[in-house]
Amino acid sequence: MYWSRAAALAALFLFSVARPVAAQDVTLTSPDGAVEITGTLLGFDGEFYRVDTRYGELTVDGSGVSCNGPGCPSLTDYVAELALSGSSTMAEVLLPALVEGFALRNGWRAARDTLDDNHFRYSLARPDTGPALAYFTFRVSNTDEGFADLLANEADIVLALREIRAGERTRAFEAGMGDMTAGNRSRVLALDAMVPVVAPGNPVRRISTPDLARIFAGEIANWSDLGGPDAPIDLHLPDAGSGLSQAVEDRLLRPAGLTLAEGITRHPRSSSLARAVSADPFAIGIASFAETGTARALTLTGACGFSLEASRRTIKTEDYPLTSPMFLYLPARRLPKVAREFLLYVQSPAAQIVIRRAGFVDQAPERIALNAQGDRFANAIAAAGEEVPLDELQRMIATLGPLTRLTTSFRFEAGSTRPDAQSRANIAQLARAIEIGVYDAKTLMFVGFSDGEGPAEGNRRIALKRAEAVRDAVLAAVKTPGEARVEMSVEAFGEALPMACDDSDWGRQVNRRVEIWAR
Repeated sequence: MYWSRAAALAALFLFSVARPVAAQDVTLTSPDGAVEITGTLLGFDGEFYRVDTRYGELTVDGSGVSCNGPGCPSLTDYVAELALSGSSTMAEVLLPALVEGFALRNGWRAARDTLDDNHFRYSLARPDTGPALAYFTFRVSNTDEGFADLLANEADIVLALREIRAGERTRAFEAGMGDMTAGNRSRVLALDAMVPVVAPGNPVRRISTPDLARIFAGEIANWSDLGGPDAPIDLHLPDAGSGLSQAVEDRLLRPAGLTLAEGITRHPRSSSLARAVSADPFAIGIASFAETGTARALTLTGACGFSLEASRRTIKTEDYPLTSPMFLYLPARRLPKVAREFLLYVQSPAAQIVIRRAGFVDQAPERIALNAQGDRFANAIAAAGEEVPLDELQRMIATLGPLTRLTTSFRFEAGSTRPDAQSRANIAQLARAIEIGVYDAKTLMFVGFSDGEGPAEGNRRIALKRAEAVRDAVLAAVKTPGEARVEMSVEAFGEALPMACDDSDWGRQVNRRVEIWAR
C-alpha cells in the first residue's frame, strides 16, 4: 500500500538535471523489499525525497520507503532549506524584510548570518532557543545569475527584475522545470519602475521616452539637444546581467529598433548608480524607483503635452510606461512546507504592508476618487479629436462619476491580446479578493480604453472585447462561488481617455488598457 503511493507520486516528477551540491548515494526501499530505488539524493523537504536515478529525477513520498546510505537525512531533526538567487535589489532589502515579517507572524526568531560577500542566510527558529526550523540562503547577484543558478539546480527560487527570456524558458522546460511563465511558476512579488535620473543641479526636468531611448543608443550625445548645457552626456546603467538593465534593452530600446551605445558606465547596484549620477552634473542613468537616492527623477513627457511622473500610484496602475515588476520564478518541484507557507505569506495583505514599508510598491488595491483624476479628464478633453464628440465625453463622465477607480489595471503584451505579467498577477489577486468577499454586494465595472490609431468606433469595439476578456479571465480564476455576490459589468470608451501620447509604441501601449471601477 505504501509503495504504490510512493511510486505514483514519484511518477509525477521526472527530471534530467541534478543539483551539483554535496549530494550522496542513497537507496529507497519499499516495506516489503520488493522494489528499490538507488541514486543520488538531491533534496529532502521533510516529506519527499528527490533522487537522481538512471531513470531521471524522481520525487518519492518518504512515508512509503525507508532510506539507507550515507546521504540519508535525519527524520527527527530535519531542517528545511530554501535557496534564493538573483537581483541584488530584491535580495538586499525586500526579501529580508519579508522573511523577518514571516518569522514575526509565526512567532519565530529570524537570525541573519553573513556567509561571504555574496551570500547570507536566515535561520528561523522558535523563540525558546531551540534548533533551527529552516534555513533561507540568499545569493546576492543579478537576474542572469539567478536563472543560471536555477538551471544548474543550485537555487530553488529566482529573484528577477525582468521576465524570463525565451532561451531561459526553453532550457528550463527541457530540464523538466515546467513552463516558467505559468501562473504557478512565476509570481509578481512587488512593483518597481525604470526611472531616468540626473544630478539635482541638472537644469533638464523632462524628457520624452523616444528621446530617452535615443540617449542610451548614443543618437543624442549632448545636453544642448535637450535644452541643457553644451556638454556631453555621460551614461550610467546597472551591470549588464542586471534585470533592470536588461529591461531597459527589452522595453525601452528594442521597441524603437535601437541598441545600447558603447562606453556606458556600469554599476553593480542600482543604489551605487544613483550616487554616481548625483555627483556628476552631466550624467544620466536609469535606476530602480526604490533606489533613486539623492538623484532627481526626470518626468516623462510627449509631444502632445502629456506628462507622467513615477510615483507609487502611477506604478501600481501601470500608467507610468516604464513599470518593471519584481518576479519570483519557481521550478516545477515540491518545496518544503515552510517554503510553501512563505510563498503564501508574501501574497497576503500583511506582506503588502511590509513591501510598502521597505520602500517598494505593493500590489494592494487602492481607490482613486474622481476628483483626484482631474489631470486625466482634462487631458481627455484637450486631446479629443473629431471622432470623440462631446456627448461621448459626457457619457464617460456620467458613467464613471458615481464610481471610484481601483489601482488594479490590466495592460497587454506588445502586439498581443495576452495580459502582460503584472496584469496576470492582477487577475489572480482580484480573483482571490472576490473569493474572500472583499467586494461582496459591490459593483465592479471593467472599462476598456484604446489608443487613437484607427477609427474611433472600431477602437471602442476592440476596447470592449478586451474588457470582456479580462472579466472572463477573472471569473475563470475564481475558485469559489464568490463572484455570485459581486455584480460585474463591462463598458468601453475607446480612445476617449488617453494616458500618454500616441506618437510612440510606449504611449500606445499605455493607452491600451482595462481599468476597474467600483461602487
